[in-house]
Amino acid sequence: MSESVLTNTRYGKDLVRVFRVVRDGEFHQVVEYNVTVLLEGDIETSYSVADNSVIVATDSMKNITYYLAKISPHILSPERFALHLGTHIVSRYAHIHRAFVTLEKLRWSRIALGANDHPHPHSFIRDGNDRQTVEVEVDASAGKDKLSAKVTSGITDLLVLKSGGSAFHGFIRDEYTTLQEVDDRVLSTSVDLTYTFAPLSLISPTDDKKLDFIVPEDFALGGVWDAVNVATRVRTATLDIFALDSSASVQATLFKMGQRVIAENAGVESVTYKLPNKHYIPVDMKYIGVDNTTPANAEVFVPVSAPSGLISATISRK
Repeated sequence: MSESVLTNTRYGKDLVRVFRVVRDGEFHQVVEYNVTVLLEGDIETSYSVADNSVIVATDSMKNITYYLAKISPHILSPERFALHLGTHIVSRYAHIHRAFVTLEKLRWSRIALGANDHPHPHSFIRDGNDRQTVEVEVDASAGKDKLSAKVTSGITDLLVLKSGGSAFHGFIRDEYTTLQEVDDRVLSTSVDLTYTFAPLSLISPTDDKKLDFIVPEDFALGGVWDAVNVATRVRTATLDIFALDSSASVQATLFKMGQRVIAENAGVESVTYKLPNKHYIPVDMKYIGVDNTTPANAEVFVPVSAPSGLISATISRK
């Protein structure tokens, strides 16, 4: 079989489900992740000559994930936990040069009690289907004492809708055009966004088991070490602009979202939005003499899932 050559290898464990309770007396914090761990390194012989001696079993990757979820002080920050997990693996195994850790964080928000609106210390509600995402690459290819990392975070499936304050007109009209111009319409989308931080160097663990993970004390705000606050600002900026912008198009509103994310977070190099249209089509009631199609009178709509427009763009720091 001399006609072929192995050019790339990567393997790991997918869909490791983790739920962690952090207790401080009666006050609890909870976090739930779906975790994927993939590894690259000197593992080619496991493919080419069935040499399993270079394989860190994917079951071991699952167990490492659970163990670090138990002992890591960074478990409540998805970026820091993913960096800790990747750093431990590439430091522990000499022949593993890169670890790719992907986290999906599910929503759990504290229940506010109806009697006094006080948050309950250990009761939570899933108050949305959107999820926070984190993709981390920890790179030890330059040496175990010269670790570097790339981090991209985001939000997926953030469903939003505004029943007014959105227009769409002035687009190209030709023989293919059937879409009517409107000065007000229902605008809805399921926001998928990712934002990439500036690359960073990591401090290599020096303990025997390679479990230490050191966060710099003097880190800058708006960067990866401030990622919990960055995530809050990104979500707030996205929702604020969506609600408040007098939208001329999805494209124009998207750009304003990206501009604000870059302006408010000094350590973010770029942000990418993908905004699929969730169409709501006014029901034509002319057959019974009722106007339900002009924007001012449109009140009954048919939700249409497909086909749909898909608007995307990346906004980067100069």
